[in-house]
Amino acid sequence: MTLHPALAAVRLVVRRVLAAVEPGGAVLVACSGGADSLALLSATVFEGHKMSLKVVGATVDHGLQDASAQRAATVVEQMAGLGADETVSARVDVPVASGQGPEAAARHARYAVLEQMATHFEASSVLLGHTRDDQAETVLLGLARGSGGRAVAGMRRSFDVFARPLLDVSRADTVAACEAEGIEVWSDPHNQDPRFTRARVRHTVLPVLESELGPGVAVALARTAELLRPDMEFLDELADAAYSSLAGADGPTITLPVEGLAALAASVRTRVLRLAALEAGSPSSELFHEHVVAMERLVTDWRGQKWIDLPGHLRVVRNDGNLLFLSGQDLT
Repeated sequence: MTLHPALAAVRLVVRRVLAAVEPGGAVLVACSGGADSLALLSATVFEGHKMSLKVVGATVDHGLQDASAQRAATVVEQMAGLGADETVSARVDVPVASGQGPEAAARHARYAVLEQMATHFEASSVLLGHTRDDQAETVLLGLARGSGGRAVAGMRRSFDVFARPLLDVSRADTVAACEAEGIEVWSDPHNQDPRFTRARVRHTVLPVLESELGPGVAVALARTAELLRPDMEFLDELADAAYSSLAGADGPTITLPVEGLAALAASVRTRVLRLAALEAGSPSSELFHEHVVAMERLVTDWRGQKWIDLPGHLRVVRNDGNLLFLSGQDLT
């Protein structure tokens, strides 16, 4: 009997990621009960057991929907039924006033608890079920918001302990793979709710683009991210090296020499300034492009400006040939 093409495609990309795991090791699969994550778990069990890997299914209850605890319990049963060696569920509190939108806050809380789970089970990787369609949506959102190259480069294939095996397959593939295996999937109502920007992109914006520009828009957007990401990562590496060589400290205050900053290419200099602000305590979710531009003007267009205020109760001052990142009592 011929293997369904979608099922074969999902198993292939999972096999490639699992090849880096030592035999006898463990991997943790994040599972929501939707088609993407269930297809990922099923393929990981199939491929992982052939490699003598331990597969742990994990679900996270954000507590944002009615009967979320019952939904998490159902997912645990599904994960066990699909052959996961162990299953785990956790409830997280999503902060309502963290300077982030609800989607970003939930993602941050989810990733934090998944890392804890990976440590507990000694899992070398946490597999996430983002597909090529998710990547296309991310790129389109980055373009619409003017978020710069980092956002348009989309989601990384791997970072820290996390990996995204499904970025080369479509959402239609994961749905078809589940259908081929008779797996019952859950449709998250948040994914249909027009109050959420990503839901509007998924169900309105991308279909219009496909209709008006022809099929293949999602594939092209995902390919844009794939082409752009190595460039962004290279610039980030240059900025990390430049920051390490330039950054100094005056007690708790981070300092950067203006002359050294001015000698950097603009694309590297802005990254160094952002790194310094983050290191000084400015929240990433609140540090925007206009803040970085204002800091750069203290280097390239200084006309005696007194200071720049940054999120996180920080202040950047140019003094005696240096930029000083002040916080706390230093602001008085």
